[in-house]
Amino acid sequence: MPAKRAFVYILRCADRTFYIGTAKDVKVRVAHHNAGKGAKYTKPRLPVRVVYREGPMSLTRALRREYQLKQLTRPQKQALIKGKLTVKRPR
Repeated sequence: MPAKRAFVYILRCADRTFYIGTAKDVKVRVAHHNAGKGAKYTKPRLPVRVVYREGPMSLTRALRREYQLKQLTRPQKQALIKGKLTVKRPR
């Protein structure tokens, strides 16, 4: 069984958009984003903050979950963040 070492996270950017990513250490990854060294999407939208996190899980499952969450609509993402929506995790 693969080591459980990855997390899926949702960031709220300064322009109120969401960014979804996967990281082994969310705290370090968010620091990279806020230093302007993260994803191209977040650079012009700083600062960012974590509003949702899942894990730990295997990297494969985290990547699948990231893709799954990216398919949600904005209202669905907001409901997930508030704990009002449950989305079954992929296998």
